[in-house]
Amino acid sequence: MSERYPRIRLCTERGYWIHEGLRLDFYMRRQHTEMARAVMRSMDTYVNAVGAENFGFYVDDEGDSWSLDQEAWALNRRNVLEHPHPRIILEDARMGGPEERYQFEYYGKRLDDPEWSGSELHACVASFWLPTEYLEEHGPGRVRELALELAAPLPFCSGNVGLAFLGPNDVVGVTKEIRERCFRYPGMDIPDVSSFAYNIGTRVRGPSWLTFLGQPVLGELGGVSALRSRLHSPGTTVQELDGDRAVVTLGEWPEAGDTEQGRTLPAYRELARVLEPWLYEGPRFEKDFSPEERRRWVRRFLD
Repeated sequence: MSERYPRIRLCTERGYWIHEGLRLDFYMRRQHTEMARAVMRSMDTYVNAVGAENFGFYVDDEGDSWSLDQEAWALNRRNVLEHPHPRIILEDARMGGPEERYQFEYYGKRLDDPEWSGSELHACVASFWLPTEYLEEHGPGRVRELALELAAPLPFCSGNVGLAFLGPNDVVGVTKEIRERCFRYPGMDIPDVSSFAYNIGTRVRGPSWLTFLGQPVLGELGGVSALRSRLHSPGTTVQELDGDRAVVTLGEWPEAGDTEQGRTLPAYRELARVLEPWLYEGPRFEKDFSPEERRRWVRRFLD
């Protein structure tokens, strides 16, 4: 176990593996067709950074996994560029095992389709996995640099980069297995981006090691200078990005915290208070948490 985060290798009752890692998630309230090439650029940046050889499978529209050969790579690229609302999932060559380390997910949306109920709250989402081994080998500076490279072409409203429980968080029963650990380690997120894409809109998921802010939230905060003036924790920085965007960095390394050891992550709590008016509270229906537990989780840096 690192002093910054726990080592987790947990097999659930149904045989799914959960482990600690990093998630880099970006939320975009923009038609997929307007940014297909931007998504492709970020996907290519990620695959080139971690190595195409680490990917062995993709998931089709029916939820079935297939070998990711050259023809399948071409198919997924065509879907990104040509499909009006693609779902792209590229999985690790070690899919389903305790050492699964890399994954790319993208959920494109048609935000103007009147037949999509609730489309006014939909958002496109791009998500990238990194193992803690990548963080330890390359250092937090390289991870932050990669996050900025991935974010650069994306017209994001918000983004979160930090420690997380990596696993099939959209499967019933999985989050139940990590309930005690997630409340102990508040800096470890439980993203379920396939669900978030349906109702996050332009809201923000709260603080993470790197919290990316775009419009409209950054503007409503008063811009970069106003945001910077409200954050005083040692090690917190606010960097202005092109396109009226910014990234808040909470220290040199991502931290899990540990409530049993009194490590409550005060810098995260400070940023949470600033972002509270725009806080996203999660899907309408939580698979494994009661409403009270879900509220406690979402507000773990506030209450």
